[in-house]
Amino acid sequence: MEILDGKKISNDIKQEIAEEVAKMKDRGEKVPHLAAVLVGNDGASLTYVGSKVRTCKKIGFESTLIHLPEDTSEEKLLAQVEALNANPEIDGYIVQLPLPKHINEQKVLLAVDPSKDVDGFHPENFGKMALDMVSFIPATPYGIMELLRRYDVDTTGKHTVVIGRSHIVGRPISILMSQKGKAADATVTLTHSRTQNLKEFTKNADIIVSALGVPDFLKADMVKEGVVIIDVGITRVPDSSEKGYYITGDVDFDEVAPKASHITPVPGGVGPMTIAMLLKNTLLARKRQN
Repeated sequence: MEILDGKKISNDIKQEIAEEVAKMKDRGEKVPHLAAVLVGNDGASLTYVGSKVRTCKKIGFESTLIHLPEDTSEEKLLAQVEALNANPEIDGYIVQLPLPKHINEQKVLLAVDPSKDVDGFHPENFGKMALDMVSFIPATPYGIMELLRRYDVDTTGKHTVVIGRSHIVGRPISILMSQKGKAADATVTLTHSRTQNLKEFTKNADIIVSALGVPDFLKADMVKEGVVIIDVGITRVPDSSEKGYYITGDVDFDEVAPKASHITPVPGGVGPMTIAMLLKNTLLARKRQN
């Protein structure tokens, strides 16, 4: 059993980006500039955005954090999005989700300039990705593909079962893994909460990508020997520790790991890759605007 170490690979990617940015500086070129818009004070979002800002500084990017109050109107947020679209200094930006309930997320995401949409959520980028055209790939699926590539996991002709059909992970990874190329060429089954007899699908899967968000959902009796496990789930489960919670994924790691050929841990698997690939998308945005 081999651990797919997202922390190590993400650090490798950040180092590669940092070296490229250093060369850009030496040539007197503008370095990539990533902006993040955060509305409200959601704890997980604050942590995630803070990590992005710190990482930008570490690898030589410029970064801007726009932190708006919880009661910001949809109109004001859309005006902020338009300002970022028009700002030539900003190469790429993200609007951190979830947004407060009074704001229409889809309306905001549609307002983002596709050429600055480094989250890869705009329909133009999603459509281009589905058609195998140059686009920004959503950071989490992009990170999964990069992990599979860098660990030389054989996916060609393999039966991949994706659990979860979100637009952020499930659907895009099902498309990417069925396309031609390295870490792809798989036969993909997309399953979800309404799938009947899910266990029949998972027991026959060579690769399982679980993005369900249900702690310890996938058990040993649901997988076969030699399976590749990509655990995208990340849930805070309350406990009596000093922190008051522990973090776990969709997969019961202790049960499933002995049967797996490769497996991602939680934390330290897919999570770190998401930030690394967001930065890679920002570097791509800078290059494309050149």
